[in-house]
Amino acid sequence: MSVIGEFTVPSDSFLLGESLAEVPEMIVELQRIVAHSSEELVPFFWVQHGDEEQFDETLRSDSTLEDLTLLDEFDRGISYRARWTKNARSIAYAYIEAGATILEATGQNDSWTLRMRFDDERSVSDFHRFCRDEGIPFTLNQLYRPSQPMAGGQYGLTPTQRETLVTAFQRGYYDIPRSISMTDFATELGTTQQTLSKRFRQAHATLIENTLIVSDEESMTPDGVDS
Repeated sequence: MSVIGEFTVPSDSFLLGESLAEVPEMIVELQRIVAHSSEELVPFFWVQHGDEEQFDETLRSDSTLEDLTLLDEFDRGISYRARWTKNARSIAYAYIEAGATILEATGQNDSWTLRMRFDDERSVSDFHRFCRDEGIPFTLNQLYRPSQPMAGGQYGLTPTQRETLVTAFQRGYYDIPRSISMTDFATELGTTQQTLSKRFRQAHATLIENTLIVSDEESMTPDGVDS
């Protein structure tokens, strides 16, 4: 049975340590990692809540990245694709060695918060052993077995996004008429209406992308006819 681990790691032991130190207010959310091989990892990530122009400049000189490509610019943030360099050989490669999957990863200032899924307890031990042998620091916050199918990470949501949507649903934000306004809900969460609006748009877009948008191959029936 699979095991879920939640970790905190220093930024310089994962990704973009130099850039996050330069612009500490920036929040980076890892969307996914494409592994062309064990030696070539391609991360896709969002940046938001900071000086995006300054952060873009620091990204282009960050030693953990190569071939940085700006993909999209929206009100909710900027999307990038890059190639992980050998300078980032740390947690990024430890999880591959253990056969694990990164479900969620959020970085800000000097640390990243990771949620990872391992096939079994042996995989967790392999991950721990690799980090120990390579001198990679990390803090284990929680280790547990999922009691039900994955809800947030499966659809690309960060813990903050999932908590916001679930709380909004419970507080009646999606009722008709609404039981709580966005202004009151933002105050309840201790944030601004503008920040909450961006969080909603990004979470909704992520859900649509990962649940409603399918590839041409996925939209075909076994007979090769559009369903």
